[in-house]
Amino acid sequence: MSALLVLTNLPDRVAAEKLAGVLVDKRLAACVNILAPCQSVYRWQGAVQHEEEHPVLIKTTQDAYARLEAEIRAHHPYELPEIVAVSIERGLPAYLDWVAAETSFPR
Repeated sequence: MSALLVLTNLPDRVAAEKLAGVLVDKRLAACVNILAPCQSVYRWQGAVQHEEEHPVLIKTTQDAYARLEAEIRAHHPYELPEIVAVSIERGLPAYLDWVAAETSFPR
């Protein structure tokens, strides 16, 4: 099992909570943290944007990633959502086992 931390940002808390619920309900994420709003500055379609966004931290596994990415894309309001996965190199073994158990599908 290889655990991942997946990051994305949503435009408001309602969208973040909706996505988090879908991901956990479908067993694509063991846990989703919705962080406090932050100010994002980025260039989009030739113009610099200043937007408030809600960062979301998603705990999942390598095995669930493809389905998780597809679900984020299906429910994300942005045309091009940030979806970045970072491998978790170390962690409390019992917690990582829990992440694996919560994102496993019956075979």
